[in-house]
Amino acid sequence: MAKRENKKLTAGQWVYMVLWLLACPAIILFLSGDWLWVEGWIFDVWFLAVCASTITYLLRKDPALLAERFKHPGTGNQKKWDAYFVVGLVIAFLAWLVIMPIDAKRYGWTPDFPLWSKVLGGMELAISFFFLYRSYTDNTFVSPLVRIQTERKQRVVSTGVYGLVRHPMYLGAIFMLTGAPILLGSQYGILMGGMISFLVAGRIIGEEKMLVEELEGYADYKKEVRYRLIPFVW
Repeated sequence: MAKRENKKLTAGQWVYMVLWLLACPAIILFLSGDWLWVEGWIFDVWFLAVCASTITYLLRKDPALLAERFKHPGTGNQKKWDAYFVVGLVIAFLAWLVIMPIDAKRYGWTPDFPLWSKVLGGMELAISFFFLYRSYTDNTFVSPLVRIQTERKQRVVSTGVYGLVRHPMYLGAIFMLTGAPILLGSQYGILMGGMISFLVAGRIIGEEKMLVEELEGYADYKKEVRYRLIPFVW
């Protein structure tokens, strides 16, 4: 197990976390030009609920995983190719976050979506919440970096949502990437969300190659849980 002191967040990490939690929702409403935008508030409340519930759980039950989530790209024997991948995903995510309110509300490039589709987007976010939260509670080794956590004695996790698909956190992220722009009414957000989803799929292929080669039992897990991301599809 990791040393006790490594499980504690530094003051700088606390500041970063709080600023991130405040900045992402604020971006949506600020760039929309309408602080009373109902759909924007729904997404912001969802985002804060996911983050707050997950962080509360990790602080109480799994501080080692919370510390792991703060690892920087290029550290902790992360695969070199993944360090570039992470930077690209972060940039793409921020661009996705920015384009949606500009498209859907400020300039209205996308015609307003019907109510039923926005409800569908909200349902996707609810499913996303489930998979994202359960990924943390079911797997203490869910690192943001493609690496083997030898210092934490990483092992294969096959229970909970990891018994449904091999990468439930990525599945939750894809529900977010497609559900949020549908809720907000942004065709450009849907397009960007789809592009990021393909990047995620590419990362899964590289990550699984590493896991099969370096993590004992993962090859057997692949036989037990056949689908990477989408049941009965892939």
